[in-house]
Amino acid sequence: MNDRNADGTKIVPFAPQAKDRRDEGDPLDRSGQSIMSLLHQAADIAKDNCDRAMDMAHKLSLQLRAAEDRVKELEQEGRYYQDRALRAEKWLSHISQEIESRFFERAGAAQQPAVAQQQQQQQPRRS
Repeated sequence: MNDRNADGTKIVPFAPQAKDRRDEGDPLDRSGQSIMSLLHQAADIAKDNCDRAMDMAHKLSLQLRAAEDRVKELEQEGRYYQDRALRAEKWLSHISQEIESRFFERAGAAQQPAVAQQQQQQQPRRS
């Protein structure tokens, strides 16, 4: 191309238009894009951490509920065996009393006349 016009004047071409100055790598734009990228990464990591924490909290909640249920079962079982132990003690006491009344009181009653006779025989007679 010729740098001169038909009348001989010099033609000064306009500076070439850049398609987009951000594509050229302006440091300000690159910094802004880097910061936005880091923010997106941080948000994704925070979301993942939150999801993991919620999953863990849910699992722990289920385990706690199961443990509480087991504690209730064990408490009921403990009350059951405590009641059985009390009933067994009552039966043992009743059996013991029955044994004493059936065997030892009769034997004691039978022995009392014999003891009384022995005591009478051992006492000197007064005439």
